[in-house]
Amino acid sequence: MSDLPAETSRGYVYGVSAFLIWGLVLPIYMKALAHVPPLEIVAHRILWAMPFALLVLAQSGQLRGIGRILTPRILGMMTLTAALISVNWGTYVIAIISGHGVEAALGYYINPLINVLLAAVFLGERPNRPQALAIALAAFGVLILTVKAGGLPWVSLVLATSFGFYGLIRKTVSVSAAEGFFLEIAILFVPALLLAGWVAGTGQSHFASDGAETLLLIGAGAVTAIPLILYAAAARLLRFTTIGLLQYLAPTFIALTAVFVFGEPFGVWQGVAFGFIWVALAIYTWSMLAARRPKPEVVARSCPAE
Repeated sequence: MSDLPAETSRGYVYGVSAFLIWGLVLPIYMKALAHVPPLEIVAHRILWAMPFALLVLAQSGQLRGIGRILTPRILGMMTLTAALISVNWGTYVIAIISGHGVEAALGYYINPLINVLLAAVFLGERPNRPQALAIALAAFGVLILTVKAGGLPWVSLVLATSFGFYGLIRKTVSVSAAEGFFLEIAILFVPALLLAGWVAGTGQSHFASDGAETLLLIGAGAVTAIPLILYAAAARLLRFTTIGLLQYLAPTFIALTAVFVFGEPFGVWQGVAFGFIWVALAIYTWSMLAARRPKPEVVARSCPAE
């Protein structure tokens, strides 16, 4: 990495750090809160992410201009994305603390392929043959898990589709990453506050009743926001293709953590299903890289005459 430009090197550091937090730190962090109700965890992730959302907006110099994007259309669309990301966060928390980390990893593995499928259905972006083959292979992998488990892997599908629709809608909204993050947290803040109050009213709240768990709940805002900040910084410094490849680090570490740290089972049929999905991702990645490689005639025309 020493031969890379300084900004690119920083981009790799930011990107790898973000995906390591998502894939390694966050599962262990959420597992440490296994005795806390999932709804309370999600509520505090949102509440304590607000200071970081303001920090991101201030650092990007967009705090003063936030009023210009507060239109009914943008607020409506951002309410949808806020709902989707809260479903994603809640499903992830439930998966980790209930011993379904491998299924969570599967969801984030198939997410890029779900994105291709959603783009085809809603944006008219027809997948090329390698991408279509990748989607078919991934679907076959999910089918194997469905047959062997006696039901659909709902955790995987909810995580993949919620994040897929989240990205699809965000693509249509003209707000920056910092503005979007702030609006989503702001929209969710009052419902999260009410939810935390409701949990406290039922007598199940762990906030302020246990010192260690209280600190962990406060810190949940940091482990939610910091990787997003790092990811946004990496996205400004690295090519989109590079970010796309780095994203596979997160589900890889989630799966490894689930199996080797949490002791979740990973049988032969799970290995077969994951094998189909890994092959699908390899084909998808190859097609993505090939599409960005300049054609020989274009390169020849762009080269100065010798």
